[in-house]
Amino acid sequence: MATFTFRRYLTPLIHVLAWGLLALTLLVVQPLSIHITLPVQFWVKQGVLLVLWVGVFYLTAYVSVPRLLMRGRTGWFVLLLVATAVAIQLLGRSLDNALHLPELMRQAFHAADASGGGPPRPPGLPPRPRGNRFDLVTLLISLLVLGIATAITVVQHWQREAQLRERVDQQRTEAELALLKAQINPHFFFNTLNNIYSLTLIDGERARAALHRLSRMMRYVLYDTAAGHAQLSQEVAFVQDYITLMQLRLTDRVQVVFEHPEPVREVLIAPMILLPFVENAFKHGVAATQASRIIISLKQPTIDRLEIEVRNTLVPKSGTDLAGSNGIGLVNTRRRLDLLYPGRYALHVTERTPDNEFDVQLALQVG
Repeated sequence: MATFTFRRYLTPLIHVLAWGLLALTLLVVQPLSIHITLPVQFWVKQGVLLVLWVGVFYLTAYVSVPRLLMRGRTGWFVLLLVATAVAIQLLGRSLDNALHLPELMRQAFHAADASGGGPPRPPGLPPRPRGNRFDLVTLLISLLVLGIATAITVVQHWQREAQLRERVDQQRTEAELALLKAQINPHFFFNTLNNIYSLTLIDGERARAALHRLSRMMRYVLYDTAAGHAQLSQEVAFVQDYITLMQLRLTDRVQVVFEHPEPVREVLIAPMILLPFVENAFKHGVAATQASRIIISLKQPTIDRLEIEVRNTLVPKSGTDLAGSNGIGLVNTRRRLDLLYPGRYALHVTERTPDNEFDVQLALQVG
């Protein structure tokens, strides 16, 4: 709460400090010499100019830039800036004449020359070129104020647009991830429930054990991964439960090997990001009439790098593909990787190795 309050008043504080610094420069620090006593009219003019600069700054920032420059009316905007700078110059000269400032400044210079021990300046000689330089300084400050107002407003506009695009992209990414996860989960449970249904026709006790294991897996999916990430050890346990569940209906002709680090070094990972590869290996690498094998290897060379390889024997099966019967597994997994780990993963798929296996290799930078 304290941080939020501080940020709320930070911008007004910066504005006050900036204008205070300019006022200090114009009204307190004598820009001529410590030997010259400036007339009061000089400070009156400086104060009026300061008020004008403050006004044109906020008019430019909150009116001219949004209504002209941001709407593509660049010509009108530039014309307005030039007209504003010229108007300030004309008003400054009008103040000089109204306050008789040139004569008063001439007298101040003569007084300073006399007090300095040098001869006074001849009456016919024009005063020191302070007036011209001050006009130039006024013009430069006016242009600087207008330029700063334009630059700050444009940059803030770009920042707001960038933040808006970032929020939109984040919301779109979250929506896509939710949709992809919703697609993957029913796909997995549909296949698993089919397996358990088949098991109920053979062994009721083992089917009940399988249902218990499935309920534990569902609890992990529905509750433990609600934050959008999970510990690597939880994901490994989930994959192990899945493998154990699938093995309930396999024969000894199918060899299943799951290799993973012991112990696992904890790191956060997107939940169920590996399941489609494992699921597809079981779906398309198991045959009832021939021996086959499934090799699942998880390596952790460093704490924030994972290397996953899933290989399965290619078995003849009509009307199937890697993505599953509805074709969503591998496609959605690639999409999830693109969204969650952009530029931080490498996925290589070999459809047929020399050993007649389908091979998927994933290198993932999770840190």
